[in-house]
This record gives sequence, C-alpha cells and structure tokens, in this order.
Amino acid sequence: MKKITFLFSFAICMLFSTNTFSQKVFSCDSKYDADVKVFVADSKYDADLVVYKASSQYDAGDNDGVWFFCDSKYDAKKKVFFVDSKYDADFVIYFADSKYDAGWRNTSKKQLMY
Repeated sequence: MKKITFLFSFAICMLFSTNTFSQKVFSCDSKYDADVKVFVADSKYDADLVVYKASSQYDAGDNDGVWFFCDSKYDAKKKVFFVDSKYDADFVIYFADSKYDAGWRNTSKKQLMY
C-alpha cells in the first residue's frame, strides 16, 4: 500500500512540475491573441533576453531563456507575437546558438514571462 501511495504521489508531482517549470511558447499570428510582444534584435547586446530555441519540450527552462515552440497555443505557457519595431515590443530578444548563452540581460522585464 505504501508503494502505491508513493508511486501515485510521485506521478502527481512529476505531472505538475512539467507543466509549471517549462518555458513553452507559441508564436501567434495576431498581437491581440498574444501575452507578450517581442522584437528580434541583431545583437545580443541590444536584447533584454537572450533566447535559445530548444528542440524538445523537456529541454525548456523555467524563465531562463530556453524556449520550446509548441504547435498548439493550448500547450504553451506563453503566447508571443513577433513585431517589426522594437518600440512596439514588450521586450527585445536575441536568438543564441548555444543554450549556455541564454538568459535575461534586463531582469526588470523578467516578470513578463511568468
């Protein structure tokens, strides 16, 4: 009985930890459907957030700049819209080639992705 209780508790914890700690995003077609608007900079020095695009949802981080792009908006934690001007954006991102470069450069905007 203890083993069943332990396994059930473990399964519940794993279920909730996957949903709450992953930075899964969906790219919207309309700014009105989006939670945040982002602009992609040419340099990481102009960015508020350096983003690494993960190939698996299990590699996505917890608001640390490692994003996994979902196919459905219902699977995503945040819906983003890419704007053409940095003045229309909530924050500016730069796509990095390495996971280790990902992270916030301007932490005052970090709450926008929670």
